[in-house]
Amino acid sequence: MKRAVYINEEGLLHDLYCNNRISNRKYTLWNFLPKNLWEQFRRLMNQYFLLIACLQLWSLITPVNPASTWGPLIFIFAVSAIKEAWDDYNRYLSDKKANEKEVWILKQGIRKPIQAQNIRVGDMVWLRENDEVPCDIALLGTADPQGICYLETAALDGETDLKTRLIPSACTGIDAELLPKIKGVIECPAPDKDIRRFDANMRLFPPFLDNDICPLTIKNTLLQSCFIRNTEWACGVAVYTGNETKLGLSRGVPEPKLTAVDAMIDKLTGAIFIFQIVVVIVLGVAGNVWKDTEAKKLWYVRYPKAGPWYELLIIPLRFELLCSIMIPISIKVSLDLVKGVYAKFIDWDDKMVDPETGTPACATNTGISEDLGQVEYILTDKTGTLTENKMVFKRCCINGRFYGNETGDALADLELKDAVYCGSENVILFLKVMAICNTVIPVKSKNGLIAYKAQSQDEEALVRAAAHLHMVLLNKNGNIIEIELYGASIKYELLDVLEFTSDRKRMSVVVKDCRSGNVVLFSKGADETILPRARAEQQTRNFAEAVEQYAQLGLRTLCLAYRELRDNEYKEWASMFKEANSVLVDREWRVAELCERLEHDLEIIGVAAIEDRLQDGVPETIETLRKAGINFWMLTGDKLNTAVQIALSCNLVPPAPKGQLLIINGKSEDEVGRSLETVLLTIRRTDSEPR
Repeated sequence: MKRAVYINEEGLLHDLYCNNRISNRKYTLWNFLPKNLWEQFRRLMNQYFLLIACLQLWSLITPVNPASTWGPLIFIFAVSAIKEAWDDYNRYLSDKKANEKEVWILKQGIRKPIQAQNIRVGDMVWLRENDEVPCDIALLGTADPQGICYLETAALDGETDLKTRLIPSACTGIDAELLPKIKGVIECPAPDKDIRRFDANMRLFPPFLDNDICPLTIKNTLLQSCFIRNTEWACGVAVYTGNETKLGLSRGVPEPKLTAVDAMIDKLTGAIFIFQIVVVIVLGVAGNVWKDTEAKKLWYVRYPKAGPWYELLIIPLRFELLCSIMIPISIKVSLDLVKGVYAKFIDWDDKMVDPETGTPACATNTGISEDLGQVEYILTDKTGTLTENKMVFKRCCINGRFYGNETGDALADLELKDAVYCGSENVILFLKVMAICNTVIPVKSKNGLIAYKAQSQDEEALVRAAAHLHMVLLNKNGNIIEIELYGASIKYELLDVLEFTSDRKRMSVVVKDCRSGNVVLFSKGADETILPRARAEQQTRNFAEAVEQYAQLGLRTLCLAYRELRDNEYKEWASMFKEANSVLVDREWRVAELCERLEHDLEIIGVAAIEDRLQDGVPETIETLRKAGINFWMLTGDKLNTAVQIALSCNLVPPAPKGQLLIINGKSEDEVGRSLETVLLTIRRTDSEPR
């Protein structure tokens, strides 16, 4: 269900949507006892102890005082309940701290401090540098003249690189003093937990904008738990609050976790209980037979001639109680106490500290720490985890000519420098794509130096390499991109951005030369998405060979291309693209379809190769994990040859003859199945196992 968020309309939405109070608690004061007892009695071992305790209440069969069983049972359940209550209390304190944090909102042009829990949908929220975003916000203004806000999303997605967020085009040029006076409406979808997607439309009322629709995407939003960085202030309207934010919907209700040790004990309890039943049946039958045949002959026993209907159960149940000590009732409380203690050992370990930030380890759940010792598989990404995530431009192939192969560094290649100096058309085009086809923001410091702010390390590496070769990205002012070649300024108007997605594996920009008026499409991306879109007459074999050569060296590769567009072709496409960006349903699919319409008949210019070196100690760490019996898997979107070279260099795949590389490849279930069969045959022939 869609929601309409009215900007600066105080009180209009307060009764429609929830406030910003968050709650990660598992229990309340009213449901703690029944809910906790229910969770404890879900375990087979606890059900067994309860059964024994109930049998102890029958004075005819119990050999001991019932208090001797009920006392320990109540104690161990109380210990477990106290541990759960303590964990939940810590969650409550964390929620309380977040809910009572001071934030600022704009009311009638005045900044007013309130508690974060009192933010309502439609409120204008004012954030300062290093503030945590208290709810999901549609960005409307920032201190940056270009409308940029830098965001740290590590708490949301684990990525440490700063993200750039932009104000919508409709808000460009609106001064900070006018933000509290903005009137309009944002039409957005119902709350969901997809942190990479937000498809909405905004309409500002006159005099700001005459009801024109302005599309909003995830690039125009600040999500809860992110931090404002390198931005003096940012301002936006709350669209999702409380547990309806994307993060709030992702949290869910904490589920009780059963560790491997707990599961093993439950299985052993079941097995012992079955053994007890067998023993009880055998001894019970023997006891009843003896009673009927021998005991009644003894004059001093005085058995009644006719007993109650349950007479045959008395002796077996007595044996059940006598055998109950096979499962010690203290095992549960002992485990709970031990779990709490070694969770504290993790907190107190002064060697488990992040050397860069000084952040210590923290066991947030005292019940599952022992599962760390049960890890059999570690799955890791490559970039930024195994590697330094510091991209360096190393080699390139432009129009079939290789640069940097002899020196190992294209930026030091004299032949490439001469080509730039002489104005080689293909080389200049290659550098233009590197400098323009990106989302990098140039920031000029007071001393005149230019710093580049980029979401993608690849893009920053390309822009820096272009600048090193005298194609400098100088400025992005609104839609005007200014580059400089040997002191000569070149300006382009940015018309559209065809954003990178994991499905497209490429990004493009449509720009207009401010001098000639020509409209050009610049594209860059993976070889499997760029090379097949080359114009039919162009030979791409040299570029494919360059990609394979660079992949063998473990380098990341990007293919660069361009296409000149006719005016009528672009105008027709731009109209459809604007319409696709304004729909709320299937926006992503429609935009992708229109991107396909434009990205064809490309002129391939060249291939760029980028190095991302391994972090220190990675091979030794992987070797240690393998010796511990842990399987280590690397997940990457790189080409196969690049992935293999990285795997060899980080000791993930031991070099021959110790290691044997077996490749299972395919794009469908059938292809993978056939490839797997081939690998299994190879293993049988060589009588070895892949590592």
